[in-house]
Amino acid sequence: MLLHERLRNYRLLLASQSPRRRELLSGCGLPYELAPRYACEERYPAGLPAEEVPRYLSRLKSEAYPFPLGERDILLTADTVVVLGDRVLGKPHDRADAVAMLRALAGRSHVVVSGVTLRTVHASHTFTARSEVWFRPLRDEEIDYYVDTCRPYDKAGSYGIQEWLGYVAIERIDGSFYNVMGLPVQRLYVELERFLAAGEGEAQAE
Repeated sequence: MLLHERLRNYRLLLASQSPRRRELLSGCGLPYELAPRYACEERYPAGLPAEEVPRYLSRLKSEAYPFPLGERDILLTADTVVVLGDRVLGKPHDRADAVAMLRALAGRSHVVVSGVTLRTVHASHTFTARSEVWFRPLRDEEIDYYVDTCRPYDKAGSYGIQEWLGYVAIERIDGSFYNVMGLPVQRLYVELERFLAAGEGEAQAE
């Protein structure tokens, strides 16, 4: 049975307001509902290695969900960060911050890491996906044009791979394109199948 058919017996709740994550879930045919908005302060320990941050934050978002889960509910939380060296590049605070991030990324490679947590009333599972991205050198006028045209203030690292900058600046990617976009849907598909199988196996054993 295909995964989207199995999910008819469940309610997959996406706890994210990201339009890109919604688009990606819809694109791979997984039925879902948007979870209600709720507050979660996205803070992590100062000494946490940069590539561990999205795993930590996806769990934090899952644990902060304030509503009870039903027996057939699966809560999906995710976090994606851009890592340059040992620095985590989050969403820019303003235009100057966005420009500074893109100048730092230009002509170098960086890593995009997503952490995803799946949780039911009985179990929880977290996984990560990693992609390395290479930018060609960028002129200031190109950075200014992108920031002023696309206003990437809601995007980690100040860019969206599906936007103008992704077309003209990215030389190559090692890893999932969709992970860079905000959700590693191929990995999610596989992990969700395993998660359901494990849960159904435990239920049959009882």
